[in-house]
Amino acid sequence: MPDGSGEIELSVPPSAPLHQTVVLRILATTDMHMKLLPHDYHSGRTCTRGSLAQVASLVDQHRRKARNTLLLDNGDFLQGTPLGDQAALTVGKGHPAIAAMNLMGYDAAAIGNHDFAFGLDVLQCAARQARFPFLAANLRIKGRPDFPRYTILARRVLSETGEPALLNIGLVGFLPPQTRAWNTDLSRQIRCDDILAVARRIVPRMRAEGADLVIALAHSGISPHPGSGGAENVAADLGRLEGIDAIVAGHTHEVFPGEGEASGSFVDAIGGTLSGTPAVMPGFGGSHLGVIDLSLVRGASGEWRLAGATSRCESVGNRLSPAPAILRLVASSHRTTLSRLATRIGTSQQRISSYFSLVGFDPALSLVNMAQRWFVRKALQGTAAQGLPVLSAAAPFRAGGRGGPFHYTDVPAGRLHLGNLTDIYSFANRICALQVNGADLRSWLERSASLFNRIDAGSPDQPLIDPRFAAYQFDVIEGLRWRIDLSQPAGHALDGSATGSSRVRDLTWRGRPLNDEDRFVLATNSYRMAGWGLFASLTAGKASIMRSAPQTRDVIRNYLRQRRHLSVDPDPAWRFVPMPGTSVTLETGPAALSLLSRVAARCDLDLEHAGRTDAGFALLRVHL
Repeated sequence: MPDGSGEIELSVPPSAPLHQTVVLRILATTDMHMKLLPHDYHSGRTCTRGSLAQVASLVDQHRRKARNTLLLDNGDFLQGTPLGDQAALTVGKGHPAIAAMNLMGYDAAAIGNHDFAFGLDVLQCAARQARFPFLAANLRIKGRPDFPRYTILARRVLSETGEPALLNIGLVGFLPPQTRAWNTDLSRQIRCDDILAVARRIVPRMRAEGADLVIALAHSGISPHPGSGGAENVAADLGRLEGIDAIVAGHTHEVFPGEGEASGSFVDAIGGTLSGTPAVMPGFGGSHLGVIDLSLVRGASGEWRLAGATSRCESVGNRLSPAPAILRLVASSHRTTLSRLATRIGTSQQRISSYFSLVGFDPALSLVNMAQRWFVRKALQGTAAQGLPVLSAAAPFRAGGRGGPFHYTDVPAGRLHLGNLTDIYSFANRICALQVNGADLRSWLERSASLFNRIDAGSPDQPLIDPRFAAYQFDVIEGLRWRIDLSQPAGHALDGSATGSSRVRDLTWRGRPLNDEDRFVLATNSYRMAGWGLFASLTAGKASIMRSAPQTRDVIRNYLRQRRHLSVDPDPAWRFVPMPGTSVTLETGPAALSLLSRVAARCDLDLEHAGRTDAGFALLRVHL
């Protein structure tokens, strides 16, 4: 067995005619996030926009058509729905995702950053149940065995003329270097090295050990710009490395190749290549199946060379029925999850939704901020920071975007159950806090305000949101008041670099202008404290001032238990600076229309329904 690899199944290739052509079809999923069934646990309704059970039906179709197939996953498959939370509690009795993937015959899976959400014990227990390797070339674990860096599968394949041959397929997995920072409770146990530096060492080793081709499972996004050391999204950079024949990208939940993707010098969104290397990124939650066809020719000296390739992503949607075998396999875990989600945790006097997050009204976000402030105030008692005012920052996690028109928080007034909590806060982040000053807070809000497009005064129906920014980057700070001037350019680029512009106006605390030197404690979460991306310069190198860091979802649950009867009807923390004669458009969920008049009156907004998009979003017109 080579160092760090899985076992090579066959070592001596059979004799085969020269100049054979073999077509290998790579089938790939990524960022499944425990969407095993076509069911939305937040709404309690069937959701056929994608699931592993539907993907299984599509995989079966491909296997009937193609002579040679390989089924791979690219990480983030253990966390993301309440089914994943339940599975983590009972992982020793069998994990439903792993059971389903075993049944489907996966050949390998990379580990993603969210697969650490429930700790190393859960991850390693799940790995032991898998009949395929979990790969992580740039991960190191202190005091425990590492996961395999790569594996070389010796597979008997059939040529285009039906002749047998042996193909040694190298598979290597990578995860973001930021994984350690995002999982603060594991920061002393794991290390994640630079993806490109590790790839430069590993790929030649795989070739020397007999790999005829190398496929990179990169839980990393696609950036049109070259990545620096430790960069998060380097899938395109991997395409430039000699020895890599195909790439499965992920992490950012995009679809590649795809019509909506921009092409550049390293990214061909039409041809489906990254730096000339065939690649796919098949969405998330089972929305798509990535398909790469590699045409390999056996040369005069017996070596295989890549003669051609095509790549595409096939939409799952509601056209595919779920595989009955997967439904039966997951049924017991599904029933247990539904029973657990029915646990009552409180009562809300108002409907809690996120449909209007990006125009200033979000009861769900206000609840998160209320709970975070409550917890941090208690946690700081008896510390040097006890006397400082506590503010709280939170962003909407379910606010449409790539998740689609039903990807919004929507909890009816009345009894609150555990299932509603996962709707309000869907990630396994941990609560943190840091000391900040007024200048830090202004910069924090400037970064959030960069989510909006620059708007030309006097022009109608301009898109409000810059699609490059996700809603989870839009932090609202509870305890402050401010306005956003859309006539100005964004103050920050997506990577956090400053542009020199400013949009935040009239920033106040308790009714008075906020001074740069004013001191506060800001409640936030472990993702923000990781020190990467848009908020990097504000949090990099800083540690939480609290001794404990429970999961934010648990903090909210305890807050609801204490309050029991909750009232969340927030005044808007922020507004847009008026721009007479100007309007913008905003996509939201269709169910938002029943709240339109109330929100417009509550927030003094001039809102109207402006139609429906092809993707099924309701389109709102906002008069500025």
